[in-house]
Amino acid sequence: MSASRRSGTTDELGPEEPEQPERDGADLLAALLDGMDAALCAFDADGVVTHWNREAERILGWSAAEAVGRQGFAGWAVRRADAGEVEERLLSAMRAPGRQVHEFALLTKDGGRVLVRTQSAAVRGPDGRPAGVYCAFSEVHAQIDLERSIALSEALLEDASWGVVLVDADLRPAVVNAHAARALGAGRTSVLGRPLGELLAQGVEELESALTHVLAEGAPPGPAEVWVSVRTPEGERRRCWRSGFVRLASPLAEEPVPLGVGWLFQDVTEGRQAEQEAALLRFRSNQLHRAARAAAECEDPAEAAIVHLDFALAGFADHALIDRVAGETGHRAGNTEPVVPEAAGPVRLVRVAATPSGAPGPSVPAGTSGMPVRYGEGHPAVQCVERAGSVRASAGVRAVPAERVREWATARQWPADTVHALCAVLRSRGRTLGVVTFLRGSGRSAFERSDAVYAEDVAVRIAAALDLAGAVEERQRQR
Repeated sequence: MSASRRSGTTDELGPEEPEQPERDGADLLAALLDGMDAALCAFDADGVVTHWNREAERILGWSAAEAVGRQGFAGWAVRRADAGEVEERLLSAMRAPGRQVHEFALLTKDGGRVLVRTQSAAVRGPDGRPAGVYCAFSEVHAQIDLERSIALSEALLEDASWGVVLVDADLRPAVVNAHAARALGAGRTSVLGRPLGELLAQGVEELESALTHVLAEGAPPGPAEVWVSVRTPEGERRRCWRSGFVRLASPLAEEPVPLGVGWLFQDVTEGRQAEQEAALLRFRSNQLHRAARAAAECEDPAEAAIVHLDFALAGFADHALIDRVAGETGHRAGNTEPVVPEAAGPVRLVRVAATPSGAPGPSVPAGTSGMPVRYGEGHPAVQCVERAGSVRASAGVRAVPAERVREWATARQWPADTVHALCAVLRSRGRTLGVVTFLRGSGRSAFERSDAVYAEDVAVRIAAALDLAGAVEERQRQR
């Protein structure tokens, strides 16, 4: 070594670094043993304890200074009556290949007993011959808890009857079980690492908000129901998932480090849809009942028809129209034959009542001008009268420009914001009296079959009121 380096001065190579003392390999081994999460001890070929780490001291209370150098466990870590059997089982690992697992009771320093599970294996010398045995052990209940946790994880990710998704901190699926993969309409590996927005068409914002909250604040107090639309090769599927969330943190870190979120969900779509349908049916039944009571207080049957229309409109449609077949004024003495529009030429309809096209409000009579409504051939209302059955129509708002939708509504003499229509025929005593039309805007879904059934119930009541109104008018003319 040069003089400059011995004196600590600098030369062209820079300042001299202080020499590091050589560390004994035994220090590193001791640090590794003391840092283990499992208790560990070792014996030489004669059964003398050679190593004893801190976890073994924590479990049994005996320090390394008290344990190292003792001959076996007899009299201090094991009852003398059991010492021979325990020592034989431990040292037999020197003569057996691989590891051996045993369970037996050890004594603590304060006289207690601890049931432990051990894994022992031979320690071989430079010549390849057994030079001793090492024994790693842990309390049985802790081992069982670990095994239960592993078994639970495997069962959830393989055989669970509900969806299980482990979402990483970037809100991307990291692990999914088979049930969740089927619910997401993809394979177990194809969904991994993909943004949720690629798997779900609707409900992504709500789901990601819940996952972000769990990462920041922890699990919510109870499960949440999330409505989503799943992207599938067959199209979008609307589903309701009852979801629970738990935050995942690393057990090895001194402070909790979020690893992601465990998301468990169950499909409750059928139940929720049944509940919604039952609630809707109750509401509509109540509306029909209230409408009947209110109509019974009307002196004018035509006013009663409008009352039925207004009660039906609540929660069902945005606008409604009542059109009557031109020239059909109701019951004619001695005539019970139905009106057949085909026999009398093209169908002509006269407006009886309509809801305001601007601000919401009650329906108003259309007056007594008797001028036919300018419905073209093939209009849904005309088809309804000709078929004597309900007709549904829709502009198809998906991929259709708003201007085309307005043109579609205007051409049919409906308010410009109309997107969906449902026409129900008005029939009483075997005659077609007219048609009632319910209209919905873009903020509502298209009419379904259940909606048509409800509209037909309302149409029966409106038709009865209009028939009575026509009979009253005819009687007054005969006077």
